[in-house]
Amino acid sequence: MNARIIERRRLESDLRYAIKHGELRLHFQPRYRIADGQMVGAEALVRWQHPVRGLIPPDTFIPIAEESGLILALSNWVINTACNCAAQWPNSLFVSINLSPIEFRQGNLIERIQQTLHDSGIDPARVELEITESVMLEDAAGALEVMRTLKRLGVRISMDDFGTGYSSLSYLREFPFDGLKIDRSFLSRLVESEDDKAIVQAIVGLGRALSLTVTAEGIETAEHLRLLKAVSCDEGQGYYLSRPLEIGAFNALVEHAGAKSIV
Repeated sequence: MNARIIERRRLESDLRYAIKHGELRLHFQPRYRIADGQMVGAEALVRWQHPVRGLIPPDTFIPIAEESGLILALSNWVINTACNCAAQWPNSLFVSINLSPIEFRQGNLIERIQQTLHDSGIDPARVELEITESVMLEDAAGALEVMRTLKRLGVRISMDDFGTGYSSLSYLREFPFDGLKIDRSFLSRLVESEDDKAIVQAIVGLGRALSLTVTAEGIETAEHLRLLKAVSCDEGQGYYLSRPLEIGAFNALVEHAGAKSIV
């Protein structure tokens, strides 16, 4: 236990240094419209290139950032970098950015988003903020007010990991979401599980009824893509379509791959 505590403190110290000294990297995972295969945007995913340990995955350092109070500095870097990169893309592409629930309770989220939109010059409609259901569980009234204000700025809001929480249906009806993302766990058994097929089809139908864009995460096979197309899922991302790419590789994909790379 003592060794784990020491290791965590060392990682926290290293992360603090990393945020200030340029060790963080953003990768972008393309998102495609399933009906015609056209790229519609990309999700910004933060990576930490540690000088000694190599590439550290986000599920290792994000919890440390949240527990230590570094999450706001980390998120600021992600939001600013993502919007500045996306401002250079074609206007038809949006960027999707994950927010921590902590940012809804502290950190002047609205002012930070507003400042980044101003500084980057990106059209707010090309920015999507992904949040998880825990935001509403902790303070529903406060989260609703923040989300309404964000919507007034012109950005899109999407519910991430849909299907893994307890009250998602009521939240979709009451909160100003523009889209939802089907959790990748439902796709992992999509081919062999009739139950999971039915769930995915029901989620797509729910999204359509509520005028929400439905995105499937974790598309890893041609069969996944075929089944999602059969139920008219709107958008998708996953390793079968494209792995997360460094900004140079992503820009090259945008420039050279053409509009219909998954059909």
